[in-house]
Amino acid sequence: MKKHISSIIFAIAIIIAAALLGNAVINRNKKTGTVDVTGLGQKNFTSDLVVWEGNFSRENTDIKTAYADLERDRKEVLDYLIAKGIPKENIIFQAVNTTPLYRQNYSNAGNYMGQTFLGYELNQTLQVESKQVEKVEQISREITELLLQGVKFYSQAPRYYYTELESLKIEMISRATEDARIRAEKIAENSGTRLGKLLSANMGIFQITGLNSTEDYSWGGTFNTSSKEKTASITMRLSYSVK
Repeated sequence: MKKHISSIIFAIAIIIAAALLGNAVINRNKKTGTVDVTGLGQKNFTSDLVVWEGNFSRENTDIKTAYADLERDRKEVLDYLIAKGIPKENIIFQAVNTTPLYRQNYSNAGNYMGQTFLGYELNQTLQVESKQVEKVEQISREITELLLQGVKFYSQAPRYYYTELESLKIEMISRATEDARIRAEKIAENSGTRLGKLLSANMGIFQITGLNSTEDYSWGGTFNTSSKEKTASITMRLSYSVK
């Protein structure tokens, strides 16, 4: 009786082993693998925030006189900007920077003979941050009018930003992901397979360049601030199984 039971168990074990081996052979012959694709998301947009800076200065041998002159210039600048439509709370004056001025003296033979004190230069920088982009742009071009009032004002180029950057980034990720999926489906179709599950997704660097510019992309991400009109882009690398 024990002999018969052992024979039955042995026969069942052979059948199971054969079934597993057969299944392994069948699975080995199935079309398996992955497809890796990179999608691009891009969008043009207009900056909605501008930051503009300028500075003005005064020189005098007497520091108190130089400071009094600078204070008058500060009032002239403030009144000018307010008259142009910039709210006072958007105008920020930085601390006054004081620099002693010297002339280096040399003999006819080129030997250093010390220095002569010439006075002080007092310099103050202001910053305007506003969503009135066009208005601030215009003021930055017209600010030289202050020269006619005796104010030595030097204007810097405006810098442009976008306050909805996070929402824009999410939209770009969605576009890049969809672009990559379409590419993957086309590759699978052309190779006679079907797209399976998404296995992994890796986001590339978020880049912002000037519209129609020739700026190079950077590994750390380009963030253009000199152009009002910009292009945002991002890449997504997806890996799908195919079946």
